[in-house]
Amino acid sequence: MNRHLENLRMTGKLVVIAVGMFAFGYALVPIYRAICEVTGINILALGEKQVPGKSRVDPVNTQVDTSRTITVEFDTNVRGPWHFKPAVRSMEVHPGQLATVMYEFQNVQNRTMAAQAIPSYAPRQAANHFNKLECFCFNQYTLAPGERREWPVAFVIDPKLPKDVKTITLSYTFFEVGTPTPAAPTAALPTATGGAS
Repeated sequence: MNRHLENLRMTGKLVVIAVGMFAFGYALVPIYRAICEVTGINILALGEKQVPGKSRVDPVNTQVDTSRTITVEFDTNVRGPWHFKPAVRSMEVHPGQLATVMYEFQNVQNRTMAAQAIPSYAPRQAANHFNKLECFCFNQYTLAPGERREWPVAFVIDPKLPKDVKTITLSYTFFEVGTPTPAAPTAALPTATGGAS
């Protein structure tokens, strides 16, 4: 009987300890926030609250080199009976600036087809400095007869691009999967002269 009471007391103590630990863990986050706000410790964790002595203006992207402007020309080549073209033929961007251009593709055939694009750059040295964050050239696409799609190309030009490069031509060749892969267009294009056929 005595041992039974001891077991009950021990169980009661363990339950109280477990409940206390749970309550402390639950209250820890608000307690931590309150301490941080009072003491000013971990001020970066204030998130959307304004940091004392700092303006509310969004920070400027210091990666963008506004002292330089690069003209990016968009050229398209097709290997087959379909339409493929950029929304604009060229745009001006600063190195380090995120830019996006849309491309339109339409399968004008009366059959389903699978296709893919391959990019090339002029001058050649620009290839290492033209960073695509989103591009349809990473995938193959299947399009139904008459289907039209638009795809974005999001890119950033590395500020380390040599200073003498003022114009970059991004050229895409769109070809049907299952046919021989075409060679990339000549990288010595002075201007974007290609277009949808």
